[in-house]
Formats: sequence, C-alpha cells, structure tokens
Amino acid sequence: MEQSLNAWLLPAFCLAIGVVIGILIARLLPGSGSSNARNKMDEMQQRFENYQNDVVDHFSATAGLVQRLNQSYQDILNHLSEGANKLAPDDATRQRLLTSLSEPSNTPAPRLADGSEPPRDYAPGAGGTLSEEFSAHNAPKEQKD
Repeated sequence: MEQSLNAWLLPAFCLAIGVVIGILIARLLPGSGSSNARNKMDEMQQRFENYQNDVVDHFSATAGLVQRLNQSYQDILNHLSEGANKLAPDDATRQRLLTSLSEPSNTPAPRLADGSEPPRDYAPGAGGTLSEEFSAHNAPKEQKD
C-alpha cells in the first residue's frame, strides 16, 4: 500500500510543482496574452483619441478660414461701396453701382469651347430633375430596344 501511495504521490507532487512554475513563468514574461491584449487596446484607444483631436483641429481650422473668407468678402464689398461713392460722377450712377453691389449677379451661362452651352437638366420653361416641382410622372419613359 505504501508503494502505491508513493507511485501516486510523486506524480501529483510533480504536477503541482509544474503548475506553479508555469503560472510564475506566464506572469513574469512581458509578452503574455493578457498584457499584450491590454497593450494593444491602450494603443488603439490612443490612436482613436489622436484621430478625434485631428478631426476637431481640422474643423476648427476650417471654421477660422471660412470666417476669414467672410471677412474678406465684406472688406471687398466695403471697398467697392467706397469706390462707388467716391468715383461716381453723379447720384444716379452712384445709386446704380450701389444697387448692383447689393443684388446677386446674373452671370451668363458658361460656354463650351465651340461656343455652345453645356446641357442642362431641364427643358426650357420646365423644371428639371433637380427642381422641387419634379415628380416621377415627369420623368422620361425608358425606351425598350
């Protein structure tokens, strides 16, 4: 009986020692699974925070540029108004110049190299597909070949 107890006791003791050594090695190694996953998670979190900061910086810079653009536009309009007031020979001309500054310009349609106009999305006198009045029943019928 004592011999069978020793036969089981020695392997059980070796197994327990092996488990303890395995746990110690796993905890002490720097590339262990748990800490490696945690490091990757921390790296991803840092990259995400950097991305968020970049987005905020981009839109802040864009807002500043748009504000400068608006200010430049106002400066141009003020310069033109002052020029109209200063350079117009009479009140009627001055009034026409100031009125043209405040109204949107009616620029002609762009022309192609051959002098023709580019195609439009609508027929003359009718709302096009981009018009709010356009509906499905206005759409051209598909031709079947």
